[in-house]
Amino acid sequence: MEYKFLVGTYTDSPIDGINMITFSPDSNLLVVETIAAGIANPSFVLASADGKRVFSLEEEAGEKGGRVLSFERSEDNALTLIDQKESMGDHPCHIALSPEEDFLVVSNYTGGSLSAFRISADGNLEFLQKIQHEGKSINAERQEAPHVHSANFSPDGKKVLVADLGTDKVYVYNFDKGQAEPLSLFAEIPVNPGDGPRHLAFSKDGSEVFVVEELTASLDIFSYEGGKMQAKQRLSLLSEGFTGAVGAAEVRVSPDGQNVYVSNRGDANTISVFGKNADGAYERIQNISSGGIMPRNFNLTSDGKYLFAAHQASNDIILFERDPETGILSQTLWKAEVHKPVYLFPLKN
Repeated sequence: MEYKFLVGTYTDSPIDGINMITFSPDSNLLVVETIAAGIANPSFVLASADGKRVFSLEEEAGEKGGRVLSFERSEDNALTLIDQKESMGDHPCHIALSPEEDFLVVSNYTGGSLSAFRISADGNLEFLQKIQHEGKSINAERQEAPHVHSANFSPDGKKVLVADLGTDKVYVYNFDKGQAEPLSLFAEIPVNPGDGPRHLAFSKDGSEVFVVEELTASLDIFSYEGGKMQAKQRLSLLSEGFTGAVGAAEVRVSPDGQNVYVSNRGDANTISVFGKNADGAYERIQNISSGGIMPRNFNLTSDGKYLFAAHQASNDIILFERDPETGILSQTLWKAEVHKPVYLFPLKN
């Protein structure tokens, strides 16, 4: 079995860019290669289901924000730029691809906005709409203005859920591809003041939404139906007696739907594992060191056997084995050196 991940990074030189990591456990091989150099801060990268089309961004500021880019991926994994457009907001940090892979929604963090693009059959990008958020919250240092950190399409593609760290809200938008401007507000879901919602994930059956709160290192669990969200449970990522800085980052659901995983940076540098009880409630069953410093992102292999943790500050990717019965993680000896890795996306081929 061979596993491949696209790796988004922060860049400090022209030789940095989008990387790919290939892992062959049977051959004891872990290889990293740069497949698109010279891209400035491609901190988020994803691919189409067939792996032939790749989308990334340049997390920068400018007159019309950063950029969103589309590439063609060849059989030898080289990326050829197809198109690039301004993101229409400063520091884009997240891309959502619609289920039918014909639209993108880009989250502009510093700009406090989200932008929608149509993807043509040949991979070109057409800007359609920008939505500017307004407001702030109680953390004067981090929540002085809107900070759109992520957007996710619902499984049916009819809604887009947007986490805004600056306003302490999850916004639910209708998505209608038949409209010239496809996004329209459906609901605003407030979280606790000072939480700072960052990323979110749907349960395997689509009936729950897991929201990671960056500033309080919490996991909020909501029921979900047709865009309506109802708070169900709130869980801490912190071990008993922990003191120090926190920075919850990523949330992932295991491929079998049995476990939820959340990373926490700051002084913690952990990955929390949550399991679902017979009564439907979740509980934290493990807090494990992420194996490095600043686990901004992590992801699981498609079969759920391994978890890759990317560390922005220690410049490495650490591999964990996952127990398929319990979801518990065990750190392995496999480690890859990568310059400021901050996003991981699994390729199917």
